[in-house]
Amino acid sequence: MRERKILLSEKDIPRRWYNAMADLPNPPAPPLHPGTKQPIGPDDLAPLFPMPLIEQEVSAQRWIDIPEEVLDVLSLWRPTPLYRAYNLEKALGTPAKIFYKYEGTSPSGSHKTNTSVAQVYYNKITGTKRIATETGAGQWGSALSFACNHFGLDCTIYMVKVSYDQKPYRRIMMETWGGKVFASPSRETNAGRQALTQDPNNSGSLGLAISEAVEDAATHGDTKYSLGSVLNHVLLHQTIIGQETKKQLEMVGEKADVLIGSCGGGSNLGGLILPFLPDKLGGQKIRMVAVEPAACPTLTRGTFAYDFGDTAGLTPLVQMYTLGSSFMPAGIHAGGLRYHGDSPLISRMAKDKLLEAVAYRQVEVFDAAALFARTEGIIPAPESAHAVKGAIDEAKRCAAEKKKETIVFNLSGHGHFDLAAYEAYLGKKLVDYALPEDVLAKSISAIPKV
Repeated sequence: MRERKILLSEKDIPRRWYNAMADLPNPPAPPLHPGTKQPIGPDDLAPLFPMPLIEQEVSAQRWIDIPEEVLDVLSLWRPTPLYRAYNLEKALGTPAKIFYKYEGTSPSGSHKTNTSVAQVYYNKITGTKRIATETGAGQWGSALSFACNHFGLDCTIYMVKVSYDQKPYRRIMMETWGGKVFASPSRETNAGRQALTQDPNNSGSLGLAISEAVEDAATHGDTKYSLGSVLNHVLLHQTIIGQETKKQLEMVGEKADVLIGSCGGGSNLGGLILPFLPDKLGGQKIRMVAVEPAACPTLTRGTFAYDFGDTAGLTPLVQMYTLGSSFMPAGIHAGGLRYHGDSPLISRMAKDKLLEAVAYRQVEVFDAAALFARTEGIIPAPESAHAVKGAIDEAKRCAAEKKKETIVFNLSGHGHFDLAAYEAYLGKKLVDYALPEDVLAKSISAIPKV
């Protein structure tokens, strides 16, 4: 029998997070205060984040120990399996070997739980009573609700309205774990009310939902803000994915030639690729590929500049690839990839040609997802399906070039709560949307001049 599933034991769960800031040749520029436009310090972030997370955000220490209390929760589902996609390889007629790291085994069904548990733990031990956050498709909101329930904190979630309407079962999942969910823009915050005054039919964006969550946290003394992607400490927590993947590849005598992840804010991509960064910098030939939607093409068509992380301009300015914080993306089903910016760390790597990016339209992504489901049996989340599409294209390239490369991608979550999207796809009702140039130019023109 072929070895299709490569498993680790519980003792193989990584006990340290890897911090790429220690090895990047050109670290990201410092964040700037939204008012003064001067570099911020830890005290500027204290109203939003607990100090242990702020320390991780600015740290250049290569390895950071994972607390035992966090490891105890992670052991509910980690280590996660690495699969060899034999059936997909056969269907594509490729000489390439395709592996995928499956993060859909977590309680919330995605990789997001790797950081939600850590973030809630640090909030708990520093006295936080409630956490406010945003969520796009609902994976992050689900993960945070799970972690808050485990550690006994209240959880308030501003869910982008288009996803709130498209994915009711994600909302129900959050509420089952005790989360309080509002469709964003909401009537709960000044940012939400202002957006609704300007456009009562506003379908929302991650940038706007972030504004609501940040305002909520900043105006309540017992509340902190939590972000599921973008920030350094979030990518740090996700590096357990890549660490496990490296060990699993070693078990079968393989080295990755191509690493692929879908990319919205950068957390699942970073989680996979960052532990391989020392190997790449040391001379190993590894291509790192970010896959994003053509409707929100941050890395492929955005501008590298200082910009706000939210729509209302409440967050620090960070240097990243951005479409402009005023950008309102189309209501594609990959709600977790509808963010105007990217992680400063991932953006810096793209700027320095350490990784490359490609963008796909919605229908071709679902074509890939359907092929994957019919060959490998797992129905991927729409976000994760972008990585599937990227892997399929790389495998086809290998077939055309007769190259026996090893392709590894992060299947960051399952699509069990996204079946309405698949129903639309199967009924040929999906809108195939790419961002028009005039809309892009307008949003980029509003980026602050720093």
